[in-house]
Amino acid sequence: MLNLDDAISKLRSCEHLLEAELKSLCEVVRSILVEEPNIQPVSSPVTVCGDIHGQLWDMLEMFRVGGQPGLTNYILMGDFVDRGHFSLETFSLLLAYKARYPDRVTLLRGNHESRSITQVYGFYDECQRKYGNANVWKACCGVFDCLNLAAIIDSTILCVHGGLSPDIRTLDQIRVLSRAQEIPHSGAFCDLMWSDPDDVEGGAWSVSPRGAGWLFGSSVASEFNHINSLSLIARAHQLVQEGYKYMFPPENNLVTVWSAPNYCYRCGNVASVMCVGENTVIDKEESFKIFSAVPNQTRIPPDKSGTSQYFL
Repeated sequence: MLNLDDAISKLRSCEHLLEAELKSLCEVVRSILVEEPNIQPVSSPVTVCGDIHGQLWDMLEMFRVGGQPGLTNYILMGDFVDRGHFSLETFSLLLAYKARYPDRVTLLRGNHESRSITQVYGFYDECQRKYGNANVWKACCGVFDCLNLAAIIDSTILCVHGGLSPDIRTLDQIRVLSRAQEIPHSGAFCDLMWSDPDDVEGGAWSVSPRGAGWLFGSSVASEFNHINSLSLIARAHQLVQEGYKYMFPPENNLVTVWSAPNYCYRCGNVASVMCVGENTVIDKEESFKIFSAVPNQTRIPPDKSGTSQYFL
């Protein structure tokens, strides 16, 4: 039986688990996630995080700034893997925290929690390099298929990785989606993972340059929030140099949260977490804790074979 506290300690030191240990951990977390709904209800206070992308040392800094898991309630809005040097240890640590504190850690699916994307942007190759086979990658993909699609804080703040869909008007339409599958190339499930807010002419829908999902404007966000009695949509999915960004004034009813500082070890951005207080209190500035990338001398360098071909 895997000792979760030992596993957490090991992973926080950037040591990956044995293959059998990680496969066992994946099974434990899958058994927890399959009992959870597509939209996980969460009570405040809670700390909300954006993309992490395998930047383990920066995630540890995020926990130092935002509060340690177990003591702090967390919603992590996906894109845990790819591009960074330590996707394996990052995702493994989040799984260990989910297994250890299942009611205090909510893991949402991002567009990178996908078989096709991880085979292109680094996670698959990292698993192959560190274990010599694809077994662990396959086990992690099984967890990807069980991750929540969204979370809702105190029935008023919706957290989702990407954004909205023209096929979804109500939260109940998200609740009935079949999530135990690879992310489709189009449709409602795909859009939740891939869409972006934008200053679209007329505030409506527009084709996304990403080739998946949609761009949606202020009118779409306002109508969706009104229909579903929401005060705010929190999402990730886009690099924000300042760590967070509100959209659609004067309502400011959507915020992007980005939690990977100096993204890809070169972008120079700061990162943030959004701390939602008791009774869903959010101060437009004080609720965001900003943090920077940890200095290089505090990191364990990646293997030479793990260099940065994925973000050239």
